[in-house]
Amino acid sequence: MASANNSWSEEDFSCSICLDVFSSPVTTPCGHNFCRTCITKFWDEQVKYKCPVCNKIFDTKPDPPVNTLLSELAAQFRTTVRVKEQPCFETAEVSCDVCTGTQLKAVKSCLVCFTSYCQTHLEPHQRVTRLQKHRLVEPMDRLEDRMCKKHNRLLELFCQTEQVCVCLLCTETDHKSHPVVPLKEEYEVKTAQLGKIEAEVPQMIQDRKQKIKEVKDRVELSNKVADREIAIGRQVFTALIGCVEKCRDEFNQTVQEELKSTEKQAEDLIKELEQEMEDLTNRCSEVKQLSHTKDHLHFLRTFRSLKDPSPTRDWTTVEVRPPSFVGTLKRSLDQLEETLNMEMKKLHDAELKRVQQYEVDVTLDPDTAHPSLILSEDGKQVHDGGVRKVLPDNPKRFTQSIFVLTRQSFSLGRFYFEVQVKDKTYWWLGVVGESIDRKGETTRTPETGYWTLLYNKDVLVFNDNPPVRLPLRAELQKVGVFVDYDEGVVCFYDVEARVHIYSATGCTFSEPLYPFLYPGPRDYGGNNSAPLIISPVNQTD
Repeated sequence: MASANNSWSEEDFSCSICLDVFSSPVTTPCGHNFCRTCITKFWDEQVKYKCPVCNKIFDTKPDPPVNTLLSELAAQFRTTVRVKEQPCFETAEVSCDVCTGTQLKAVKSCLVCFTSYCQTHLEPHQRVTRLQKHRLVEPMDRLEDRMCKKHNRLLELFCQTEQVCVCLLCTETDHKSHPVVPLKEEYEVKTAQLGKIEAEVPQMIQDRKQKIKEVKDRVELSNKVADREIAIGRQVFTALIGCVEKCRDEFNQTVQEELKSTEKQAEDLIKELEQEMEDLTNRCSEVKQLSHTKDHLHFLRTFRSLKDPSPTRDWTTVEVRPPSFVGTLKRSLDQLEETLNMEMKKLHDAELKRVQQYEVDVTLDPDTAHPSLILSEDGKQVHDGGVRKVLPDNPKRFTQSIFVLTRQSFSLGRFYFEVQVKDKTYWWLGVVGESIDRKGETTRTPETGYWTLLYNKDVLVFNDNPPVRLPLRAELQKVGVFVDYDEGVVCFYDVEARVHIYSATGCTFSEPLYPFLYPGPRDYGGNNSAPLIISPVNQTD
């Protein structure tokens, strides 16, 4: 039996495919040796059957015989050459690609072989001359995915422009002018961002839980409000239906009474006619009987009594007229309208009393007032002085529009205030959001944070897009403004007439609201010089 020469190296007994000592070595027709398993697997993955070393192509898949001599020499080499043993490692995140059975932990990955090696299978790369030229890196899984498809180089840089991983050659071609950083540096940046996101997400989840609770609370509140309104509506409509039914019954009674009067008149006439007919029938009988009398004396005596018949009416002008109901229905409807107006006035009065319970004490804020406005010392009155004063710059102050807000703001619940507008031909009032533009001109609608009522020479308008023109029954003396922040409602009332003017519903409030006043300019004739006055609520019984 031949013995292995101690001068031979492992390279002489290594398979060029697996780089390990031969196991069941076979010899191809071209004279090169491989492990039977390695060459069989290699050919199974190829379209053409060729030698991995010399690239000689075979027409059919060879069935190379076992090289007995080489097999014996390789076995001897294994026993005579001491291979550094490595303790078993637990299966790690990156495993050795060469190990069969239990895969050991890889200690290096080769960027030429695209293979990860444990300490034992890495030994050829540390000893064999041609393998020492291979580039070894820390263990990596999926090595093929870590290589640049274009340059077959390791992806070790990050392009910040296109946000992709690149190799060193990419920075000299497609990404030449792009800023690039090492993967580790970008990893640390992205990790910090991820940490921030990770910290923010629980709070975002909590915020959404809170929002869900708010939505559910709003739905519950809406249900309560709807139930309350339905109850009030049921009571109101029941009262109104009662008024209508009462008016209907009175109308029916009036018609029936007129019909009975006509029927009574007809009955009386018929009785009178029947009585005359009876009298005439009797007279006819008497005349007929007398006409047959031959006794001259009896005839003459009896005929004298026939000369004075019972008086009768001239029936040619007598008639029974059917009852005339012209105007009856109208009078009933007029009465119904009057009754309904009284009921509606009661309802409006009750509604106004209800909202007046939410009265708040507000005063005007001089820091918001346009320089042309003059405020009273108590902050309850404002009018246009016509002259722009020089005032300190203040971010809260209106500088283009001649407006003023109150000191007080409201961001929940309900509130109500009244403004006297007597003797004015122009005014503007309502509520506005805190973030409205105070330095420039803009459209003033609910979309921009204005819920306001404008009066200009008998024209009353709610400022919306488009504006809502409102009926004006009489000259307004005092206007009440009611806001339900939670329900998104802004209502305006004619306090003196105690009637509702307009309601803006479905409003969305996301910031504090301020009462808003604009007294309007004074014209050359001195008109509209009266101030707007924030008045205390005077509830009447």
